[in-house]
Amino acid sequence: MKKGIHPNYREVVFFDVAGDFKFLTRSTVKTDQTIEYEGKEYPVVKLEISSATHPFFTGSDKKTSAAGRVEKFSKKYGSAYFKKKT
Repeated sequence: MKKGIHPNYREVVFFDVAGDFKFLTRSTVKTDQTIEYEGKEYPVVKLEISSATHPFFTGSDKKTSAAGRVEKFSKKYGSAYFKKKT
């Protein structure tokens, strides 16, 4: 391998600030911030959302049925929209 052309691949803590969730992995991401994790100091990357807080993974995602959406549309715009013009 050539020297000096590869990024620094090291252990990094990713910290989800919304859910106070941290996980350690390896990455080449550049950061100046550090955090103590499991008794050792690591570079840290702060995230707004991760699998710990994302609605898809937590099961808090709201799902609406197709029938509910049609009724909502009809209620909002009225039945005049569905009448055919002659």
